[in-house]
Amino acid sequence: MSEPTKKLKARLPRGLDDRGPAELSAEREMLEKIRAVFERYGFEPVETPAIEYSDVLGKFLPDQDRPHEGVFSFQDDDEQWLSLRYDLTAPLARYVAENFDKLPKPYRSYRVGYVFRDEKPGPGRYRQFLQFDADTVGASSVAADAEMCMLAADTLEALGIKRGDYVIKVNNRKVLDGLLDAARAFESAQRLTILRAIDKLDRLERGDVHQLLTGGRKDASGDFTKGAGLKDEDANLILEFVAPSEPTENVRATETTDSDILFSMPNPWDALAAHPKFLEGTRELLQIKKLFESVGYGPDRILIDQTVVRGLEYYTGPVYEADLTFQTKDGARFGSVGGGGRYDGLVARFRGEPVPATGFSIGVSRLLAALQHLGKIKTKAAAGPVVVTVFDKDRLADYQNMVARLRDAGIRAELYLGDGKMGPQLRYADKRDAPCVVIQGGDEKALAQVQIKDLIEGKKAAAAIASNKEWRATRAAQVSVPEAKLVEAVREVLALHGIKQ
Repeated sequence: MSEPTKKLKARLPRGLDDRGPAELSAEREMLEKIRAVFERYGFEPVETPAIEYSDVLGKFLPDQDRPHEGVFSFQDDDEQWLSLRYDLTAPLARYVAENFDKLPKPYRSYRVGYVFRDEKPGPGRYRQFLQFDADTVGASSVAADAEMCMLAADTLEALGIKRGDYVIKVNNRKVLDGLLDAARAFESAQRLTILRAIDKLDRLERGDVHQLLTGGRKDASGDFTKGAGLKDEDANLILEFVAPSEPTENVRATETTDSDILFSMPNPWDALAAHPKFLEGTRELLQIKKLFESVGYGPDRILIDQTVVRGLEYYTGPVYEADLTFQTKDGARFGSVGGGGRYDGLVARFRGEPVPATGFSIGVSRLLAALQHLGKIKTKAAAGPVVVTVFDKDRLADYQNMVARLRDAGIRAELYLGDGKMGPQLRYADKRDAPCVVIQGGDEKALAQVQIKDLIEGKKAAAAIASNKEWRATRAAQVSVPEAKLVEAVREVLALHGIKQ
């Protein structure tokens, strides 16, 4: 006897997810609301491919064990390295540089698409996820950054998230550069490690971040992350600025520098207050603050927050984060659902001249989960199609004609293409969540009639009927109509249940 064939195990790779009609329907509804706000702000759509040359994307994600940090990469037949995009910003920089002379400046665009991260997957951390971005390229004024913050606030409110349940937090990388200089961190790799450690303050304890700033940290799984190598006093300097151990008021309220207005820090304030980049960053933040407050975006919507870092290396100025502040049933917070910032050097890599740019990105999956938690978006799949059943296989052309009539009228409809008599066909329609089925046997055909069985109303009636005999006697929610009135009869069923086609 031959050996039995070994079955292949169906399995989903870690860090990826399958999604069904309900989630996709909810996502589509959410995306259209976001799109409407972005277009109201004057942004226009553009699409770039999911694969770029690896050198176009650069090396901005941390992973020392792979040749291209944090991205999925491969070589083509010309031995050119290609990578799946890890965000939507780096491909935009390539697109703008390649089409620079044809595009209006400033260039305002939005994009939606999947991005890919070659990182260790975990709870809430996926290798593939959807982003929705808006960017302004060619505007050096911080008014463009202020507008991104206002766009983020308006988008969240358009999705039904009320004020008090979200906040847009703003900081400036120039401020952080001054802080890192004061902490004697001068090497670029070390600075990036520090920034990424600070960026974890929203999900790690202060002591854990201190470990990442110094010698390193071992997580609950036993994995070790190498630290930035700072001395304890320098790590404490950073933490006291971004996450003070005790709440402080403005310790120099009697002075009037911009930095005093925006930040407070017990010690050593003087080392920062005189730093040129720190001062430049605080002045930019003050301008942004005045701009959004002048049009009614107060601290209940947008505020300055020195804890905001953003983990990507290419940010050069203001950075911002959309944070959901309400708690879930288990007491947790959703936290960040989007963010962005100024990246004046990204397009310049291709052109050899400064090209200012700023943008905001929404994490679609995380925001969708928040909206579902708040009950702001439907999680039920749209109603299925009307199913035309096959009573007589010799009359397939007649049944297909009925389907065509319904489709021509704009009604979702399908012909049952499986095997089985009427029972299996009705069970199939139930699984498809069909609002109704169309039945025509020989008797109905002779009378030029069709039966319309309302499955939604039938389920309600079935719940109230005690016996099978009583069910058969009522023939609940099933009516006979002239074949010529098929479309009108189906429309009545759909209207009865509020189903839009």
